[in-house]
Amino acid sequence: MEVKVLDVNGKETGRTVQLSDSVFAIEPNKHAIYLDVKHFLANQRQGTHKAKERNEISGSTRKIKKQKGTGTARAGSVKNPLFRGGGTIFGPRPRSYSFKLNKSLKRLARKSAFSIKAQEANLVVVEDFTFETPNTKAFINVLKSLGIETKKSLFVLGESNNNVYLSSRNLKSSSVVTVSELNTYAVLNAAKVVLTEGSIEGIVENLNK
Repeated sequence: MEVKVLDVNGKETGRTVQLSDSVFAIEPNKHAIYLDVKHFLANQRQGTHKAKERNEISGSTRKIKKQKGTGTARAGSVKNPLFRGGGTIFGPRPRSYSFKLNKSLKRLARKSAFSIKAQEANLVVVEDFTFETPNTKAFINVLKSLGIETKKSLFVLGESNNNVYLSSRNLKSSSVVTVSELNTYAVLNAAKVVLTEGSIEGIVENLNK
């Protein structure tokens, strides 16, 4: 598919770029997307939750009342989970939520995400740009020129550019990543995906391995 290249002022440069159909025009696989997004979010979880169980509660282990004849349930100690301040029954324990996904499935999920954005016309290609120094105002001007200052946006750079990254860091609705940092969740979570010319070759190369 052919897409027009815009400059940072939002105007057409007169050039076009050919986006590979094998990456940007496939039939989206929703299950692959689901698994990859689930994998990404699971990896963000620390898994440090912990509740004290009966053997970890501080307190006496003395039997608090006789076994029979009280008319109530038997109780071994004040650590009984049925008492206030007692241990937790089957409480959460520290664990890892991460799981394995095949590389081929991850690539399929990313291709599907890009294809969805292309179908929705939410994919924009701009010429490579940079700033002399980190400048948030300059980055906001780029967003305004592209008409996406009020939308969630994802900028994909061909290679790391510290000035562009630092210029966008304070903006909650916009993020900047390189080709190697791309993930399915970030692509789908953005209302508009902005690709720089220099990133397209890297995206196609990585996803067609």
